[in-house]
Amino acid sequence: MFKAFLNRFLINILIMKTIVYYYSRKGSNRYLANKISNDLNCDIEEIKPRLNFFILMLLGINFGNTKLKNKVENYDKVILCGPIWMGKLIIPLKNFINNNLKIINKLIFVTCCGSSFKDKDNKFGHNLVFKIIKNITGDKCVHCEAFPIGLVLTEEQKKEQDSYMKYQLNDENFKGEIVDIYNSFVAKIKEI
Repeated sequence: MFKAFLNRFLINILIMKTIVYYYSRKGSNRYLANKISNDLNCDIEEIKPRLNFFILMLLGINFGNTKLKNKVENYDKVILCGPIWMGKLIIPLKNFINNNLKIINKLIFVTCCGSSFKDKDNKFGHNLVFKIIKNITGDKCVHCEAFPIGLVLTEEQKKEQDSYMKYQLNDENFKGEIVDIYNSFVAKIKEI
């Protein structure tokens, strides 16, 4: 009996279980979450708000999320993937963090967002959300990573502000600098 317990204990220590939870409105963060899940060979689950209305979420009106199928406490690493809207941690992601904070072991936050690396500290920049997440989670947040959509836009598309909101990551445009950042991210996550 002790030997069986010891074997289970050692297996749990040696095998770090990872899951990707994601919320995506347009599809870029869904694409990114699926890519991460495939490359890390880990579980994935979509976060579904009870009411998925853009304006209500943007205003911070909270209706909660539906119940998750996979239990957060069964995973050593939780990768949370989702958008940043106007420099804000959006309600579905905030609900996920607040509802699971006590049972998250390690949190990695990932976003495909509109802010560039140059503008990351501006009013709508992704670093502001990273700071909010780290303030909420403390030491549990071990890494944050941004994949700015501008990395896959042509120079002409970058001139049109609407491109940042309309464009989606996909297999055809996921190349160049964003791939280098992604590969570095995946290698880093395997080490955490």
